[in-house]
Amino acid sequence: MKKTKKMIALWLTSALALGTLAGCGGGSADQNADSTSAADSGAETTAGGSSAPASPSSGEGAVYYLNFKPEQADQWVALAEAYTKETGVPVTVVTAASGTYEQTLKSEMAKTEAPTLFQVNGPVGLASWKDYCYDLKDSAVYKDLSSDDFALIDDGSVKGIAYVIETYGLIYNKKLLNDYIAMDGAVITSADDIKDFATLKAVADDIQAKKDDLGIAGAFTSAGFDASSDWRFKTHLANLPLYYEYLADGITSTDAVKGTYLDNFKQIFDLYITDSTCAPTLLSGKTGEDAASEFALGEAVFYQNGTWAYNDIKDNEVADEDLGMLPIFIGADKEANQGLCTGSENYWCVNSKASEANIQATLDFLQWVVESDAGKNGLAKEMGFVTPFSTFTEEYLPANPLVAAADEYVKNGTVSVTWNFTTMPSEEWKNQLGSAMLEYAQGTGSWDSVVTAFVDGWAAEYQAANN
Repeated sequence: MKKTKKMIALWLTSALALGTLAGCGGGSADQNADSTSAADSGAETTAGGSSAPASPSSGEGAVYYLNFKPEQADQWVALAEAYTKETGVPVTVVTAASGTYEQTLKSEMAKTEAPTLFQVNGPVGLASWKDYCYDLKDSAVYKDLSSDDFALIDDGSVKGIAYVIETYGLIYNKKLLNDYIAMDGAVITSADDIKDFATLKAVADDIQAKKDDLGIAGAFTSAGFDASSDWRFKTHLANLPLYYEYLADGITSTDAVKGTYLDNFKQIFDLYITDSTCAPTLLSGKTGEDAASEFALGEAVFYQNGTWAYNDIKDNEVADEDLGMLPIFIGADKEANQGLCTGSENYWCVNSKASEANIQATLDFLQWVVESDAGKNGLAKEMGFVTPFSTFTEEYLPANPLVAAADEYVKNGTVSVTWNFTTMPSEEWKNQLGSAMLEYAQGTGSWDSVVTAFVDGWAAEYQAANN
């Protein structure tokens, strides 16, 4: 291989060297964002306008992309239409509804006209689908990849290629936080003072106590456990105790977690549901759209989400210059130098079971996406992606203030939190954890049940997946 394997901690630095930086859309198989895509109603959208995957004509091949990100559904359809107009090759884009990607993928792969392009979330996802993954080592899209850190390599074969680098943390409203700081008795003088959980809690508690004077509904947006929102907690927030346990034990995966930092997990989750825009008893019905709206309309100061959330925030009550990001502090040791959570769980895979003509058509489409002006503009400008490809030079940075905020953390030398949730044993593990967290929040369950779901559930699901 021509590329040199780098430490995973250098992912974001590598992107910066190319003039690209952590950001993007989506983040999770349980990703939020409502979609107007046809997939939400079980239909399919094709660039050529038909309602089903296109069949190859004259042996030239066709592309069928099962998209993972509902919030970019329309942009993918537009990009597919542009490619078809330019080349004549039919491209179908189907977007799985939020939280249903794996289920949809299994269903679509069983069909005669199966996806030619799909995605997995990392090593765990690859384990289920590697027999369907075409070896991309000789492809143009792999040659354009900046580092092997962004490839899923199995026994020398390139099974998947990351197409976006993402960052998440606590998005905050600078204006509202400054309004609080200007009040008598404020516990900080600047957002820069928030460098650990103790300070974050003191600030959030004080904001919650003064919410009426500030004209807001709560310090944090609602921590909804509707399927459009729960991934933020059962996956993204759960990454923090997992990250610190892996760090302490010097590992990158395990068949049995110990739950070393679950007390820390509890205290940050308690903060979310106590200093909130709504009572904990209402969380089962709160959606991702609710949380985005609360923040966008200036009803809350803090909002756990990623750089991809910018499209849901912009053009409302919060000006671009008032958007900032903070790390998610949980009270772990040495967290003063902790940065934002950065990584990728979005890996393109080409279906090796497809016809040769369709495989080649799909490889050609991917090359066009990462090399043509239209493709690069589509990913960077329209979708807001920060990519790991060397073809995306500085002019293809997305216009996203949250990306700029993430950039500052890297430049300031903080340590990015890696995305260890790609090692979570199964979607069922996440679902059981999320159910236990909701029961706890609502007062119908105990934190011990959360610990059981986290620790015992991990071991059980890992064993089930590897038997």
